[in-house]
This record gives sequence, C-alpha cells and structure tokens, in this order.
Amino acid sequence: MRTYRELFRTDEFTPLFAASSLQIAASTVSGLALGTLVYTATRSPLLSALSMFGASFAQLAGAMALLSAADRLPPRAAMTAIGLVFALSTVALAVPGLPIGAVFAIILGQGLVASVGGGVRYGLLSEILPADGYLLGRSVLNMSAGTSQVCGFAAGGVLVATLSPRGTLLAGAALYLAAAAVARTGLAARPPRAAGRPSVTETWRSNARLWSDGSRRCVYLALWVPNGLIVGCESLFVPYAPGHAGLLFAVAAFGMLVGDTLTGRFVAARWRRRLGAPLRLLLAVPYLVFAVNPPAPVAVPAVVLASVGYSATLLLQERLMAITPVAMHGHALGLHTSGMLAMQGVAAALAGAVAQHTSPATAMAVMAAASVAVTLALGPGLRTVERPPEPVGSAR
Repeated sequence: MRTYRELFRTDEFTPLFAASSLQIAASTVSGLALGTLVYTATRSPLLSALSMFGASFAQLAGAMALLSAADRLPPRAAMTAIGLVFALSTVALAVPGLPIGAVFAIILGQGLVASVGGGVRYGLLSEILPADGYLLGRSVLNMSAGTSQVCGFAAGGVLVATLSPRGTLLAGAALYLAAAAVARTGLAARPPRAAGRPSVTETWRSNARLWSDGSRRCVYLALWVPNGLIVGCESLFVPYAPGHAGLLFAVAAFGMLVGDTLTGRFVAARWRRRLGAPLRLLLAVPYLVFAVNPPAPVAVPAVVLASVGYSATLLLQERLMAITPVAMHGHALGLHTSGMLAMQGVAAALAGAVAQHTSPATAMAVMAAASVAVTLALGPGLRTVERPPEPVGSAR
C-alpha cells in the first residue's frame, strides 16, 4: 500500500482518521488555553509548562498499571469512552476559581486515561490496515496531527484573545465530544485483540516481555528521550514569547507535518534505515540557536526546520512493529506513547526548572544540547540491532 487513495478506501480508516484529528485538535486548543490560564494566574514558567505537558507524568503510571487494557478492551467502546472522559474533565478545568491543585489533579487523571488511549488507537490501526500499509497510515495520522495542531494553535490563539482561556477550554470539550461521536458511529464493533482481563499483573508481565528484548530497548529509548527533550524546548514557548507562542507552536506542527509527509510517502525503504539518526539530530540542532535569544525572524525558521526531525519517530515505530508479536501491538504502541509522553513531561519540568534559574532561551539551548548528546550516545546500540524490518504482522 503506497497511495493515499488506497489508504482512504480501506474500511474504517476514515473514521479513525477523523476521530484522531478531532482528539488532537481538542488537546491543542485546550492545552494552549490552559497554559495561558495558568501562566496568567501564577507568572511561573514551570507551572505553565507543566499545565500543558504535565499529564505526561501520569502516562508513566498508566503504562505501569493499566496498559494491558489496550489489547483487552473493544476498540470502539474504549475510544468512545475516552473521548467522553476528556470532554467532561475539560469542562471541569474551565470552572472559574478552580484551585491550581485541582487543575493538576484533573490533568493527571487525563494522563492516566490517555495512557490506554494511545495503545487502543494505534493498535486498532494495525488491525485495520494490511502489514505493508502501517507506515503510510501512521504517517497520515501524524500528518493529521500536525495539521490539527497548526489549525488548533491558530484557532486557540484567536479564541483565547477573543473569548477567554475558559471559553477556549469549553470549545476544546466540544471537540472531544465530537471525537467520541465519530468513534461510536464510524467504527465497527471489534473484539479485543488479546484474551483475558486487563490487570496490573498482566501489564507488568507484558512490559517485562517487551523490555527484555535488546532490540526493542534501544528502539524505545530512541523513541522517548531525544524527542522528549525537544518537547521540553517547546514547553517554554509561552514564557519565551508570550505574544507569539501560538505562532511558534503552529510552525512547529507545520514542520512536523512536512517531515511526516516526506518520510511516510516518498522515502524508499532502503533510505529509511539510514535516516533515523540524521533526523533525530535535525530535531535538536536548530534549537541551539536559542542560546543567543534570537528574534522571531530567526526563531520561527529554526523551529520549522527542527520539527521536520520528528519524522524519525515513524521509522522507529515501523521497526518496533516488525519485532513485536501481533497480539502485543496495542500494548507495545501504548508503551511507546506513554513512555514518550512521560519523558516529555519530565523534560518540560526540567526545562521549566532551568528557565526559572536562567532564562527560557538558555533552557531551550540546554535541552537541545542534551538531545544531541543522547542521540549520539544511542547511535552504536541502534546500529548493532540494525536489520531489515520483518512484516508488521509477524509474531515472535
């Protein structure tokens, strides 16, 4: 499967695409509103960053306790319920006078739910598409995420300015409701991919099985750490440029969209195996320019160029699917998503802490330098496990 026409002719891909796009748009709009609301109330770069990315911390707890549910719940019912939970919790965040402690409690609860949601969504993608269509399908979902983020940050900036952060949160809740409705009406009722009941014990057992393979360990670290450190840079866009944060987020999403389009559709398999490390370096190196506190005409193209490097994630996901049994695809992808988002939360906290003691620009350069160092350190380990990907449907 190499064309978009073939992809969208596949049963159920279109509603999955639509539900995912609405979910990302809702997250983008509500995240910008929440970050603005918290920064206005506290004037703290750390709390602002954590309000936008702090749910990622709960992803780690979810990955340790709940992730076995990703393959053991009916996908349509799970996606519908997750959309409804996010809609209701986002409405709660819009309540006037809500204490900061309550805000972060709700954010952490959303993170726990999201730790299962990623595995459900991307595990379903591996069921809907044939083995040779996963990379193209995932790239299109990533492209949709980039487009939704560009539109969401642009619309969110307008809504925050014309309505209020709380009004924008309510708009985000409406988008979550729409995502739940599309999942319920557009997806077919499918049985779970794996038998048995989800449990903490089963989650730990499956995590141990995934982590026991050296190839998967290297892939997971490469998926989580360089990416997360650069998201730490992005978490400082609001304190770095309060009047242009929406623009910086939008151009970052645009760069990601360009990278996913080129990598998912036009890069041949023989080149995909060689581009991972260069793309991960591209993700970090342009952010080093923030060491000199650049003006917007320099910062914007640097962010666009760097964000093209996010497409390295596609290549690593393809390898992860090739070396993971089919019955564990949802769990493996959920562990990837939860670990990645947890690392993003850690990086946002680190970046905010550095910014508190230096400046947002200095903190962004520090995080970029750390990402470069990690990519170089992981290089030898990834090269030792380099091998042609097996078909996505193969089991081990």
